[in-house]
Amino acid sequence: MEVSESYAMSKKEIAVSFLERVASGDVRGAFKDYTGNDFRHHNPYFRGDPDSLMIAMEDNAIKNPDKRFEVKRAMADEETVAVHSYVRQNPEDAGAAVVHIFRFENGRIVELWDVGQPIPENPVNENGVF
Repeated sequence: MEVSESYAMSKKEIAVSFLERVASGDVRGAFKDYTGNDFRHHNPYFRGDPDSLMIAMEDNAIKNPDKRFEVKRAMADEETVAVHSYVRQNPEDAGAAVVHIFRFENGRIVELWDVGQPIPENPVNENGVF
Protein backbone atom coordinates (compact mmCIF):
# COMPACT_ATOMS: atom_id res chain seq x y z
CA MET A 1 0.00 0.00 0.00
CA GLU A 2 1.50 3.28 -1.06
CA VAL A 3 0.70 6.26 1.12
CA SER A 4 -0.52 8.85 -1.37
CA GLU A 5 -1.99 12.32 -1.21
CA SER A 6 -5.35 11.01 -2.46
CA TYR A 7 -5.67 8.86 0.65
CA ALA A 8 -3.56 10.26 3.44
CA MET A 9 -3.61 8.03 6.49
CA SER A 10 -3.13 9.74 9.81
CA LYS A 11 0.11 9.07 11.66
CA LYS A 12 -1.85 7.06 14.24
CA GLU A 13 -3.36 4.93 11.47
CA ILE A 14 0.08 4.36 9.94
CA ALA A 15 1.62 3.38 13.29
CA VAL A 16 -1.22 0.97 14.10
CA SER A 17 -1.21 -0.52 10.59
CA PHE A 18 2.56 -0.97 10.75
CA LEU A 19 2.28 -2.91 14.03
CA GLU A 20 -0.70 -4.99 12.87
CA ARG A 21 1.07 -5.96 9.65
CA VAL A 22 4.31 -6.81 11.48
CA ALA A 23 2.38 -8.94 14.01
CA SER A 24 0.63 -10.79 11.17
CA GLY A 25 3.96 -11.58 9.48
CA ASP A 26 3.91 -8.94 6.73
CA VAL A 27 7.12 -7.41 8.08
CA ARG A 28 8.81 -6.40 4.83
CA GLY A 29 5.59 -4.98 3.41
CA ALA A 30 5.06 -2.86 6.52
CA PHE A 31 8.61 -1.54 6.37
CA LYS A 32 8.35 -0.84 2.63
CA ASP A 33 5.05 1.00 2.91
CA TYR A 34 5.58 2.99 6.08
CA THR A 35 9.23 3.60 6.97
CA GLY A 36 11.54 6.29 5.68
CA ASN A 37 15.01 5.82 4.21
CA ASP A 38 16.64 6.97 7.45
CA PHE A 39 14.69 4.57 9.69
CA ARG A 40 16.37 3.57 12.93
CA HIS A 41 15.21 1.90 16.12
CA HIS A 42 16.28 1.66 19.75
CA ASN A 43 15.59 -1.98 20.69
CA PRO A 44 18.67 -2.92 22.75
CA TYR A 45 18.67 -6.55 21.55
CA PHE A 46 19.33 -5.79 17.87
CA ARG A 47 21.58 -3.51 15.84
CA GLY A 48 19.92 -0.16 15.12
CA ASP A 49 19.46 -0.65 11.37
CA PRO A 50 16.16 -1.63 9.71
CA ASP A 51 17.40 -4.97 8.34
CA SER A 52 18.37 -6.33 11.77
CA LEU A 53 14.94 -5.47 13.18
CA MET A 54 13.09 -6.83 10.13
CA ILE A 55 14.91 -10.17 10.38
CA ALA A 56 14.14 -10.43 14.10
CA MET A 57 10.46 -9.58 13.48
CA GLU A 58 10.24 -12.15 10.66
CA ASP A 59 11.84 -14.81 12.87
CA ASN A 60 9.35 -14.01 15.63
CA ALA A 61 6.41 -14.26 13.19
CA ILE A 62 7.62 -17.67 11.97
CA LYS A 63 8.09 -18.97 15.54
CA ASN A 64 4.74 -17.56 16.68
CA PRO A 65 2.20 -17.97 13.86
CA ASP A 66 -0.72 -17.63 16.32
CA LYS A 67 0.49 -14.32 17.78
CA ARG A 68 -2.21 -12.06 19.17
CA PHE A 69 -1.86 -8.29 18.91
CA GLU A 70 -4.50 -5.94 20.30
CA VAL A 71 -4.21 -2.16 20.32
CA LYS A 72 -5.54 -0.70 23.55
CA ARG A 73 -4.90 2.97 22.77
CA ALA A 74 -2.96 5.20 20.39
CA MET A 75 -1.97 8.82 20.91
CA ALA A 76 -0.45 11.35 18.54
CA ASP A 77 1.35 14.61 19.17
CA GLU A 78 2.62 16.28 16.01
CA GLU A 79 5.40 13.99 14.69
CA THR A 80 5.21 11.45 17.53
CA VAL A 81 2.77 8.55 17.99
CA ALA A 82 2.55 6.14 20.93
CA VAL A 83 0.67 2.84 20.68
CA HIS A 84 -0.15 0.89 23.87
CA SER A 85 -0.97 -2.72 23.07
CA TYR A 86 -1.48 -6.22 24.42
CA VAL A 87 0.83 -8.74 22.77
CA ARG A 88 0.67 -12.51 23.21
CA GLN A 89 2.99 -14.85 21.35
CA ASN A 90 0.22 -17.50 21.33
CA PRO A 91 -3.35 -17.76 22.71
CA GLU A 92 -2.18 -19.41 25.96
CA ASP A 93 0.52 -16.79 26.66
CA ALA A 94 -0.26 -14.29 29.45
CA GLY A 95 1.49 -11.76 27.23
CA ALA A 96 2.87 -8.32 27.76
CA ALA A 97 1.78 -4.72 27.77
CA VAL A 98 3.90 -3.00 25.11
CA VAL A 99 4.33 0.63 24.16
CA HIS A 100 5.76 1.52 20.75
CA ILE A 101 6.79 5.13 20.21
CA PHE A 102 7.14 6.31 16.61
CA ARG A 103 8.75 9.45 15.27
CA PHE A 104 7.63 10.59 11.82
CA GLU A 105 9.16 12.78 9.12
CA ASN A 106 7.23 13.62 5.96
CA GLY A 107 4.52 11.09 6.83
CA ARG A 108 6.95 8.17 7.21
CA ILE A 109 8.23 6.35 10.29
CA VAL A 110 11.88 7.26 10.83
CA GLU A 111 12.45 6.21 14.43
CA LEU A 112 11.00 3.57 16.75
CA TRP A 113 11.28 2.82 20.45
CA ASP A 114 9.57 -0.10 22.21
CA VAL A 115 9.16 -0.94 25.88
CA GLY A 116 7.36 -3.93 27.33
CA GLN A 117 6.08 -5.20 30.64
CA PRO A 118 5.29 -8.90 31.09
CA ILE A 119 1.87 -9.48 32.58
CA PRO A 120 2.38 -11.40 35.85
CA GLU A 121 0.37 -14.51 36.61
CA ASN A 122 -0.95 -13.02 39.86
CA PRO A 123 -0.87 -9.23 39.61
CA VAL A 124 -1.19 -7.32 42.84
CA ASN A 125 -2.71 -4.20 41.25
CA GLU A 126 -6.50 -4.58 41.03
CA ASN A 127 -6.64 -2.13 38.08
CA GLY A 128 -4.77 -4.41 35.68
CA VAL A 129 -2.19 -3.28 33.16
CA PHE A 130 -4.72 -1.88 30.70
